[in-house]
Amino acid sequence: MVEPRKTRIAVLVSGGGTNLQALIDAQGKVITDGEIVLVIANNSKAYALERAANAGIDSAVVLKKELGSQEAFENAIIAKLEEYEIDFMILAGFMTILSERFTSRYEERIINVHPSMIPKFCGEGFYGLKVHEAVLAAGEKMTGATVHFVNEIPDGGAIIMQKEVAVEPGDTPETLQRRVMEQAEWIILPEAAQRLSEKFRKERA
Repeated sequence: MVEPRKTRIAVLVSGGGTNLQALIDAQGKVITDGEIVLVIANNSKAYALERAANAGIDSAVVLKKELGSQEAFENAIIAKLEEYEIDFMILAGFMTILSERFTSRYEERIINVHPSMIPKFCGEGFYGLKVHEAVLAAGEKMTGATVHFVNEIPDGGAIIMQKEVAVEPGDTPETLQRRVMEQAEWIILPEAAQRLSEKFRKERA
């Protein structure tokens, strides 16, 4: 019996791509049933594009400003996903809300990592350092990260995995952000990617 091909993954990025790097580093180790075959950026200066190039992964830049509308922007992404026969997407610091038209087309085929324990500190306006600022302002003792499916509601899709991280005395938003990345995001995002990769690969068997 021929082994079904590996699940084909696209990673959508906007900036530095630290989560993309964690996924690249996990390929062949944690992620054994899938492979990242495409990185799509909505920012031509995103350092994540360098990371993709260094790893030998194809990339594409899709700019909403040039395309003129959300629909045209999403259609350009869809065209790339179809060209590369993508099975599912990972949002890794992708700073654009996707429409219901797009997310319903790829139901349970888009995942995102959020730097808090959803349902705490999530939804519109909670991104990046703002999440960690809110955690510290609330005097929380624990925080963490959540991998969830993406739907039209920001951080509103079903939870796949969560991991807790302690808030330490004297933490700043920056130190807390780093610890949440290292102790939660970079662990559970590759694990969730493998879980989905395995599922889609088995479905093709």
